[in-house]
Amino acid sequence: MTQLLSLSLAANLVFAQTAVARDRWFGVDKIKHFFISAFIESVSYSVLQAGNVKRRPALAGAIGVSAALGVAREIHDRRTPGNRFSYRDLAWDALGIGAGAVMLTHTIK
Repeated sequence: MTQLLSLSLAANLVFAQTAVARDRWFGVDKIKHFFISAFIESVSYSVLQAGNVKRRPALAGAIGVSAALGVAREIHDRRTPGNRFSYRDLAWDALGIGAGAVMLTHTIK
């Protein structure tokens, strides 16, 4: 019984380390999160502007849409077998949203 418990503990530790190692701060997945978040924000802003929403409320709405979709995606990942919720993905989403907001405020006339 003790051997089975030790083997189980060792397997859990190895699996936990590989799961953490797969979610690195830098990688293709993080770049995708950054640019997709900025893109969603830009499209949302354009749609709101086309609906005659003023600049600041449109930007705030676009930020909210992009952030909500990023969180929804991570919740979906958490509920999908083989995936996990990643705060690092959310951090890259936030960086993309921030960069998109800067871009939009500097290109808006």
